[in-house]
Amino acid sequence: MVLNSITMTLYPLVLAILFTLTPLIGGDSVFAIWPKDQMPGTAAQEAEALVPRKDGFTRITNISRPTLELYPAAGAGGKPAPAVIVCPGGGYRYVVVDKEGSSIAKWLNGAGITALVLKYRTPDNREGALQDVQRAIRLVRSRASELAIDPEKIGIIGFSAGGHVSARASTGFDDSVYPALDAADQQSARPDFAILVYPAYLDDGKGGVSPDLKLSAKIPPTLIVHTDDDKSFIAGSRLYAAALAAAQLEHRFLLYPTGGHGYGLHCQGDAKVWPDHSMEWLRSIHVIPAP
Repeated sequence: MVLNSITMTLYPLVLAILFTLTPLIGGDSVFAIWPKDQMPGTAAQEAEALVPRKDGFTRITNISRPTLELYPAAGAGGKPAPAVIVCPGGGYRYVVVDKEGSSIAKWLNGAGITALVLKYRTPDNREGALQDVQRAIRLVRSRASELAIDPEKIGIIGFSAGGHVSARASTGFDDSVYPALDAADQQSARPDFAILVYPAYLDDGKGGVSPDLKLSAKIPPTLIVHTDDDKSFIAGSRLYAAALAAAQLEHRFLLYPTGGHGYGLHCQGDAKVWPDHSMEWLRSIHVIPAP
């Protein structure tokens, strides 16, 4: 308990030192997405902190300095790699940076995909999170050459609340949610594809799709992954998939009987095959080549 107390006390200080030394982009793998002192919207009222989990995974809350952590693809043969921005879940209260972040990034790396894990603003800052996602997409696209990324194959994957903000990003890209700051903001905020894994908050609670999803947009190819036994959020995925079908937009809905919610790559139910099925889908839309 003493060790945990010391860790919790020192963690914000360690983060502050790390962020001071980390360049915007360069040799280090973590970089800020906003120019210094130019972040739009609001920040957290308290210092960034860990939120302990009994299962050993890591949650971070009170995020006021959004960052991207780069996981470059290996073995691309000199060709620009596809890239995916990873949006972990956490109910908008925190971000689960390992189970739905770094673990997902390494899984994507195994398929020759560069991953960038987004640590977006929390707690309870949905508009700030959306600003962070839009900026992240534009920033990555603006630096595609520097990062050895194919600028026409930049997608997004989100889990739970991260799935919700990813859905917002993949439908509301024409509506800039912050004023342009630099050349990066001249880039498109539209992801080239989207994967929503047990996404939350996609419905309005009244039998319709949430009004914060712009169904009139040119929504990119979308994969939705969910299970029947995720009673809190399955209705939203069903409604959103039906709306995409009605609009004749390219999508796939992977619906499994069991698996629950919040499993990442550790599902014990029927949904444990979702990673393999997702890779098959990425091949079908030509993001990655056939094996």
